[in-house]
Amino acid sequence: MKILFLHDNFPAQFGPIGEYLAKKGWEVAFGTQRQGSLSPNMKVFNYKPHREVTKGVHPYAATFEKATINGQAVARACLDLKKSGFVPDVMMAHSGWGPGMYLKDVFPDARYIGYFEWYYQPVGPDVAFMKGEGARSEDELLRTRGRNAPILTDLAACDYGIVPTEYQRSQFPPILADKLKTLHDGVDVATYAPKPGAKLVLPNLDLSGASEIVTYVARGMEPYRGFPEFMAAIAEVMRRRPEAHVVIVGEDRVAYGKKLPEGDSWKKRMLAQHSFDEKRLHFTGLIPRDQYLKVLQASSVHVYLTVPFVLSWSMMESMSAGCVVLGSETDPVKELIEDGKNGLLVDFYNVQAIARAIVRVLEDPEKYAGVRAAARRTIVEKYSAEDIYARKERMFAGEE
Repeated sequence: MKILFLHDNFPAQFGPIGEYLAKKGWEVAFGTQRQGSLSPNMKVFNYKPHREVTKGVHPYAATFEKATINGQAVARACLDLKKSGFVPDVMMAHSGWGPGMYLKDVFPDARYIGYFEWYYQPVGPDVAFMKGEGARSEDELLRTRGRNAPILTDLAACDYGIVPTEYQRSQFPPILADKLKTLHDGVDVATYAPKPGAKLVLPNLDLSGASEIVTYVARGMEPYRGFPEFMAAIAEVMRRRPEAHVVIVGEDRVAYGKKLPEGDSWKKRMLAQHSFDEKRLHFTGLIPRDQYLKVLQASSVHVYLTVPFVLSWSMMESMSAGCVVLGSETDPVKELIEDGKNGLLVDFYNVQAIARAIVRVLEDPEKYAGVRAAARRTIVEKYSAEDIYARKERMFAGEE
């Protein structure tokens, strides 16, 4: 069978399942904006919007126009693909950014499965949860409504959709959620596995002598992922645990939520606001997957904080790697973690509670051996990529 994946990024959510299907004998094509993307098993092609959003377009409509321009670029690339002889049996596109908007017009006989992550509400759970500078203005709340336009277009066109978690599915209105199935992308449990006694040694960081390592991973450093609360908490932890090192993986930017003025960042603010022993505070930036895995395997306690929003892959990968995960007591985290069983939960905004929980783990790491094992077991039993890929193959083939 032939399958077509569309995603502005590469490999993103579709690369691993695409490689899996190609090795199983499927003919796989992957369209992306990301130039220079290559695969030994998939036919990778590029699309590129021919222009930017119209200057002066109403800001509430800008998201839809951007998605439309992107969708047009995808349609043109897919017409070329069709001329080359590739006509898919099934298609999957990441919704919200436009790549799936016109697929049914180019390939009307192919089944279209949409990939949906979030339904935006002006005062959704994420927005209602935010405090202070993370909160949004009235104008921004109104603009949020328009972000659903390309998502709704995809929902209308697709045969059905997939959502990674039940919490994310619950954000869609019931009349729309009935068209969605909950099925995660899957975690490579063979790769993201515990390594007892692991020492953290990266090209630019040697913590082989450290006995206490607190880890934090996010795409950006922002309120959505609790970065200000984390930094406030570790300032206290570092005072109480003079041997503790802190390793922060991610970029100094806002990936989700309200942007800061040019030249400002939450990292700069937190470093100015709190006192740290900077010899024990390590910012790695974005690092390759193999180095990221070493961070998780050497972690004494891994902190994952999020407002009610899309759940990060990193939390599930950290659980698979056998970390003691200290997560925020928010709905997306609680879907996976039961406090005291396979992880620890704490109030997102309670900085002192976060600090106390980290210290408790550092003081008696052996006490949490069962929590580590249960975290790993949760992912292996429910989210193993091997099992999920097999189910997705049956789904793509129309067998379930």
